[in-house]
Amino acid sequence: MIKAVFFDIDGTLISMKTRKLLPSTLDTLYKLKDNGIRLFISSGRPPIQLPLLGEDFNAFPWDGWILLNGQYCMDAEKNVYRDHPIPKEALTDLIPWIKETADYACTFNELDYSYDLRFNQGMYEYLHSIGKEDQMTKVDDPERCFTHPTYQICPYFGAERDAEFLQHAKGLKSARWNPNFADIIPADGGKPVGMKVTLERYGIQREECMAFGDGGNDITMLEYAGIGVAMGNAADDVKKHADFVTLDCEQDGITYAIQHLHILG
Repeated sequence: MIKAVFFDIDGTLISMKTRKLLPSTLDTLYKLKDNGIRLFISSGRPPIQLPLLGEDFNAFPWDGWILLNGQYCMDAEKNVYRDHPIPKEALTDLIPWIKETADYACTFNELDYSYDLRFNQGMYEYLHSIGKEDQMTKVDDPERCFTHPTYQICPYFGAERDAEFLQHAKGLKSARWNPNFADIIPADGGKPVGMKVTLERYGIQREECMAFGDGGNDITMLEYAGIGVAMGNAADDVKKHADFVTLDCEQDGITYAIQHLHILG
């Protein structure tokens, strides 16, 4: 019996094309709640970006929030029960190296502030094209990392450069969302870690939860869940790790999976 469901946001709950939460999806979410199933967000986004997601999304009574790829978790009342920024020692070599050599955009995520190493028009045009930002990220000095808790670093380059980057980032790993950029987080973090502490908090077994996702950083989440559902718009390497592949986000793949798997009976 499913007692909890975890949802990625971009490309899963909210369309990358329309930037909207379908009314039929919202109706299914309320039906799940009415049946006593707890619903959680599980996203790479920082808290500062949640207001960008629209009234319907933010008005929904979510049971909890797993943000920054599992590094920051809050319950429905926004009480924090996991707070795990990047360790300062992991940044000692990385920050000077980035400042000296980076020829790419690189965003740094704190809880209530995000900034970039430098202005990069190509990166901003890409973000606007997928609806991920509605304004330019500020440019700031990444030395802030040593005085302000930083939870995630997002370099905009292909997967072939991950290994070089991580050579300078001891204790960190890549949770790549798509081919264009990576989410760099602590090696002991990730969405499954946030799921684990959340399930323990509510006394729910791993086998009693399901998860929906579409990106590379959702793979471990889908594997961890009792039932992992990949959206139809997910890449093939995500789908092969899922227990079930549903329809595209724009086709209300969430409702289709809930009905097909008889989650509501």
